[in-house]
Amino acid sequence: MKRRLADLRARRMPDDRWLIAGLGNPGPSYAANRHNAGFLAADVLAARAGARFRASKFRALTADGRLAGHSVTIIKPLTFMNESGSPVAGVTGFYRLPPGQVVVIHDELDLPFGSIRLKLGGGDNGHNGLRSVTARLGSDYYRTRIGIGRPPGRMDPAAYVLRDFAAPERAELPLVLERAADAVEMLLDKGLTAAQNAFH
Repeated sequence: MKRRLADLRARRMPDDRWLIAGLGNPGPSYAANRHNAGFLAADVLAARAGARFRASKFRALTADGRLAGHSVTIIKPLTFMNESGSPVAGVTGFYRLPPGQVVVIHDELDLPFGSIRLKLGGGDNGHNGLRSVTARLGSDYYRTRIGIGRPPGRMDPAAYVLRDFAAPERAELPLVLERAADAVEMLLDKGLTAAQNAFH
């Protein structure tokens, strides 16, 4: 019992751990949607870390491992997109992490498909997942933005993001997700400026 308590206290001490949160919607009907680009990138990062996702008390699938020399907890919230902030805040609070050790990976309508951009802070640009996270953490966390492009014609953006990637996009998607994962690792290893210079 004493050893368990000591282990729990050790886990709750601040350390160099980073939280990496891939945003998306849970369930097979959403799995290949454009809005789930964050989930898909989180899968790539978990594989690189040699970690498996497991259900947790935070209403998220979590995977613990190491990336770029840091301990990482990678999560995929099991809430829907517009409630992503609750599990992100739950894990952040458990490990006592500041927002500056949180990376949120998400789809971005205002970037061409396949573009990768990184930034610290900023607005939510109409993204419900970011709005929810910001409501719980404030805005000073890192974002890895995966471009999905604008909808064609007069299609409603809300409908567009909930559609699967088109066939030509699916052919390129594995490389896009690898680049997004590379960007996250460089952010952790070299910092924001170096990562921006490499990927922008």
